[in-house]
Amino acid sequence: MGIFQIKNLVNGKIFIGRGLNVQGIINSAKFQLAHGSHINSELQKDYKHFGEQNFSFEVIDYLDPKEDPDYDYSRDLASLEEIWIEKLEPYGDRGYNKPKP
Repeated sequence: MGIFQIKNLVNGKIFIGRGLNVQGIINSAKFQLAHGSHINSELQKDYKHFGEQNFSFEVIDYLDPKEDPDYDYSRDLASLEEIWIEKLEPYGDRGYNKPKP
């Protein structure tokens, strides 16, 4: 579980996301981008233009599992993602995330 970053190595723009299975969500994003179906149209456009070799995918933070097997991590992940988005401000010329209204 954690927070991941997709970075455009040409222009430095980043996309921040989260996932319960962070490696799985990165693999899913790679698949979607490769097949032209990623939900973020601006990221998809740049991926098509610059090519796979100009993007990096990395986990930037992890959530440690709790002892309770029924614990719901969704709020913790959302809060951690919000912290990273506030810190990195991946909007406009700096990134692909959309600011919350």
